Amino acid sequence: MGRKDASTARTPVDQYRKQIGKQDYKKTRPMLRATRLKAEAKKTALSIKEVALVLAAILVFLLAFYAFFYLNISNEVDLDLDPDEN
Repeated sequence: MGRKDASTARTPVDQYRKQIGKQDYKKTRPMLRATRLKAEAKKTALSIKEVALVLAAILVFLLAFYAFFYLNISNEVDLDLDPDEN
């Protein structure tokens, strides 16, 4: 009968350990908010790959723009030189 009574009642050491374990996992609201904000900032941050892709797209657009006007001007210059004029 002594065993049955001992199993239902917790020893003070077990109660103390359980209390410490609960406190270890408890977090305050500011700590949870800071953790959530940090995770959201990490999700929304631009990565180096995305920045490189945007810069590459801008560079391609500028090169195409330049090539269009370069070819347009060079064709006009060729049209002005008629070999039959002489």
